[in-house]
Amino acid sequence: MRQYRDKSIIRRLISSYITTVISISLVLFMLGLIGILALSSKRLSNYVKENISFSVFLKDDIKDADILKLQKNLDAAPYVKSTLFITKDMAAEQLKKDLGEEFVDYLEYNPLPQAIEVKYKAEYANPDSIALIERELKEYSQVSEVYYQKNLVSLINENVNRISLIVLAISILLLIVAMALINNTIRLSVYSKRFNIKTMQLVGATRGFIRWPFLKASVYQGIIASLISIALLSAVIKIADSELNSIISLNDFTLIGLLFGLEILVGVVITSFSSYFAVNKFLRSKSSELYY
Repeated sequence: MRQYRDKSIIRRLISSYITTVISISLVLFMLGLIGILALSSKRLSNYVKENISFSVFLKDDIKDADILKLQKNLDAAPYVKSTLFITKDMAAEQLKKDLGEEFVDYLEYNPLPQAIEVKYKAEYANPDSIALIERELKEYSQVSEVYYQKNLVSLINENVNRISLIVLAISILLLIVAMALINNTIRLSVYSKRFNIKTMQLVGATRGFIRWPFLKASVYQGIIASLISIALLSAVIKIADSELNSIISLNDFTLIGLLFGLEILVGVVITSFSSYFAVNKFLRSKSSELYY
């Protein structure tokens, strides 16, 4: 009978331990998703900004050597990510696709100018920087006009800033919620052992001696839960990378490694502090208060 009771107690302890670890790992997984979202939102905003382009229209009498020289100068500029030379025929072909009809045969000549399509680097894709770049480009004698969508640039920057603030607010809120959930999980785990804590205290055990097994267990729980959440996050990153690789890339191993390191640190710190304060609460409690 006693052997059966001992096995039952061991099963309950193991079940409680596993439940605690899974609960903490799911909360840490949620925190990791916030980190991935923050990294992805930054990369996504850079992707959008770097796909904004402006067209540098060239004069009709410009020589091929001058076009090549201008394109090389633009490629060397600090604000340029890439350039693409568009001939009159290429521009006509694109316009034909957009209009759905052949207009060159109707006009009997190609009125479209040659152009260089320039894409900015993300840090320069804002209205003030683009206005300065526009003035600089107009100083080239080969350039007849510089065109870009001013309203689109302003709209993208406003939306990116707004989204960044929303992501930051959600991250802070979810971090607070995650800390509260982990704290409550640990407190419930310690609560189930409150009579053991008080018994050890009554037989003369010091507070440090009583706290140590709980702190050690909480560290183990934090590490195991962190490793589980890291495994889940790795799967999410792999899926996201394969599906969205053309838009964003999560192959920055330094940042991902930092994120995983923070997962372990947060898991250990929160579980340890929660366990410390939960045990202290029952150490200060009277025996009669343990039944409430």
